[in-house]
Amino acid sequence: MRKILLVMLVLALVPGVVGCAPAASADEVKSSEQRQTPAAPPSNELSELVNGNNTFAFDLYRQIRSDDENLFFSPYSISVALAMTYAGAREETAREVARAMQFYLPSDSLHPAFNYLDQLLESRGEGAEGKDGEGFRLNAVNAIWGQKGHAFESDYLDVLARNYGVGLRLVDFQTQPEPARVTINEWVEQQTESRIKDLIPQGSIDSLTRLVLTNAVYFNAAWESQFEESQTTQSAFYTLDGTLLTVPMMHQTASFGYLRGEGFQAVELPYDGNELAMLVILPDEGRFQAVEDTISSAELEELVTGLQWTRIALSMPRFGMETSFELNAPLAALGMEAAFDPGRADFSGMDGTRDLYITDVVHKAFVEVDESGTEAAAATAVVVGQTSIPPDPVEVTIDRPFLFLIRDVQTGTVLFLVRTMSIA
Repeated sequence: MRKILLVMLVLALVPGVVGCAPAASADEVKSSEQRQTPAAPPSNELSELVNGNNTFAFDLYRQIRSDDENLFFSPYSISVALAMTYAGAREETAREVARAMQFYLPSDSLHPAFNYLDQLLESRGEGAEGKDGEGFRLNAVNAIWGQKGHAFESDYLDVLARNYGVGLRLVDFQTQPEPARVTINEWVEQQTESRIKDLIPQGSIDSLTRLVLTNAVYFNAAWESQFEESQTTQSAFYTLDGTLLTVPMMHQTASFGYLRGEGFQAVELPYDGNELAMLVILPDEGRFQAVEDTISSAELEELVTGLQWTRIALSMPRFGMETSFELNAPLAALGMEAAFDPGRADFSGMDGTRDLYITDVVHKAFVEVDESGTEAAAATAVVVGQTSIPPDPVEVTIDRPFLFLIRDVQTGTVLFLVRTMSIA
């Protein structure tokens, strides 16, 4: 009877502090290896990693978008979780995962590069504010859950320990699959301050499950230049089919990065500390599909390079969004087929056998954007220096479907990617 590998992903942007995974207990198998604090990889390797992750982000975006529906997900969370899975893949399975995920680097460079990028992102926001009045937070948490008594390869556990900071939490899928599912879901709920509940649905875990990998990304930041709540008004927002919605529209006039491109406008709103930013892409009327069909990692890099500091009269909806996805079919469509096929999958790097395959990849997300930031009140010092009469501001009114992404400014890593077709 074949054993099963179940891979689960989780993402949340929520209020509250997300801490590190609990310390090892009697029910956790820890590698003797400690998480490494890596030196910076060669710049070309970091660029290769970020470019590959961002290429995957837009590839997956095109697979999971649907007509006029909203879309929000964290490509970075998915990349990290599947990188941990890739560490145990071999032969055709490994080649397909690498192609689908755009893992350009060889394994002995890929995992240390992920480790460096993850710890670099964790260092962001020192001294900056969160939107809830507490400090800026960008945290990523990993956990893996394995069947008690199942023999996992020490080399595989070493890779996960050195580069992703995780040990193996032991549960009993074989005789108590439902309590195991509840345990994992409770951990997810705790890490996400109760925003993500029941991530793994009933039936996804059974007596044949042998491994579950989880990743959570938490982000909470105040705008560098906040919107005044008193300026928010009920205004029009038009869907692609012309339906008129009345939504809370935030307003401010300030200097932002701006680009008038072919068929779109782009505005970049920095978060407090100026290390991360939201990049809003507003297609012209009638150009939404053309813009989203052509956006890519290379286009994004060119767009960001072209941003110019410009005085903007910005009108932007206040909104929140929750989404969930099953990613088996989209990942298979990107070429990752063998991993889901029990007759072809090779995850022998995990346990020395070819008895494991992926049964499910699940992803959930939550985002809230308001006057204070992306997920509450913050103290912001605004220094205004004027040596001449400013020109009339460029007007940007986001009153129709738009895209936005949250990215790390230094590396260009796309953490979250959003398609806003309607405002709830």
